Amino acid sequence: MCLIFFSINNHPNYKLVIAANRDEFYNRKTATASFWEDHPTVLGGRDLEAQGSWMAITTDGKIAMVTNYRDPQNINPHAPSRGQLISDYLAGSKNGLDYLNEIEPNAKLYNGFNLVVGSVDHLWYLSNYKMGIDSLTKGFFGLSNHLLQTPWPKVEAGKKILNPLLKQDEIKAEQLLDAMYNEVRATEDRLPQTGLSIERERALSSMFIKTDNYGTRCSTALLVDCDNHVEFVERVYDLSNFSFVDHTFKFKIVG
Repeated sequence: MCLIFFSINNHPNYKLVIAANRDEFYNRKTATASFWEDHPTVLGGRDLEAQGSWMAITTDGKIAMVTNYRDPQNINPHAPSRGQLISDYLAGSKNGLDYLNEIEPNAKLYNGFNLVVGSVDHLWYLSNYKMGIDSLTKGFFGLSNHLLQTPWPKVEAGKKILNPLLKQDEIKAEQLLDAMYNEVRATEDRLPQTGLSIERERALSSMFIKTDNYGTRCSTALLVDCDNHVEFVERVYDLSNFSFVDHTFKFKIVG
């Protein structure tokens, strides 16, 4: 994922609400969201080149999400897959904090990442561009390709768009997905400076990205109500004409 918004324990009817976009090269092989054959309790999309994921949830309520930290001057082409951090956590037995404590000493082996793991009641955040692990138990958070809550234009825009939806008594997954389709680019004076050209920074500054070879491949909405009913909707875009198909999954957390 390259843009994630999540609200945890911040609504009278929903313990967790997530809206996210996954940005990737169009030619990277990907499986749409489903329950995984090798780990049947895990639901999410999958990167078929490294067998990792960008966001997934288990039937017992474990959840994990990752974004890249943008630092093009410090990319190691031989670094392990950041998406594997998702599948390793969800397929394992450790809780969120124990898992992050385990990987933190070796976090610099990976290219820059932001990793959020935990349960639908309590999330934990680790980046290999900051010290320490943060406990996230209540609030509304935005995460792009810098640190959690960094006010990049796309993060600020998304919060402004999503805030009214999160105040509704009933939150619709389709509304969250529609909100994530926002192509407005930041003006030059508001662009982050991450080492890319101005043209590239501008192209990547919108919530929904479209370029010739890279962009938003799918959007995901996740709702978990206070009775642990889960609605997971992945909206997959047709790259030829940007039409889309929604894949919806509903279940109740067990265990």
